[in-house]
Amino acid sequence: MKSLNEETKMPSKIAKDTNIRINYMSNILRDLKEHELVECINPEVRKGRLYRLTKKGKNVFDKV
Repeated sequence: MKSLNEETKMPSKIAKDTNIRINYMSNILRDLKEHELVECINPEVRKGRLYRLTKKGKNVFDKV
């Protein structure tokens, strides 16, 4: 989540920043979204989706 702390990012950039393979990053983002820790700000697009921390996600990040 550190990679998402400051801005919106595409999954590929988050994967690169965290050294996690992109296929795993997609699963991680889906789980974080289900727990309302991240949000996709442009879900209507197929490629180039942007994610950011939600308020709840920022609170969790600050505590960790």
